[in-house]
Amino acid sequence: MDTVSIIVEKNGGVVYEIESKASALEAAQRMNEVKIGSLVVLEKGRLAGIVTERDLLSRVVAMQRNPSTTRVEEVMTRDVLTCTPDTPLAEARQTMRQQRVRHLPVCEGDRIVGMVSIGDLNAHTTEVLNGLVDSLEAYIQHG
Repeated sequence: MDTVSIIVEKNGGVVYEIESKASALEAAQRMNEVKIGSLVVLEKGRLAGIVTERDLLSRVVAMQRNPSTTRVEEVMTRDVLTCTPDTPLAEARQTMRQQRVRHLPVCEGDRIVGMVSIGDLNAHTTEVLNGLVDSLEAYIQHG
């Protein structure tokens, strides 16, 4: 059974982060710069929250707040759902679907070792299914 570690390894364990005192504008610019939909929020080097495109849209833009003066800590999601490298991919997908989130930080104890997104899960599933289809086609042709 595949686990989240497969995606962490594939992504090279890269985690994009921002400090809680940074502005919402800085968060949006950082996400745009690296073409991602969320940033882990740190306070004194520890996980304090996550800020997502959805957070910025609903808590800054929709409320007509100034993104230059609004701090990430004011708009981030504080109750962060996480998983471990040993979490089965099916469980991560189910958590995302049930909790309506698109990103899960991957933690080992207090350390953040990666990030898994619904896009990562979809890409992995597509890759696995394409391999299965190829195998079945080869079996049928040469079977």
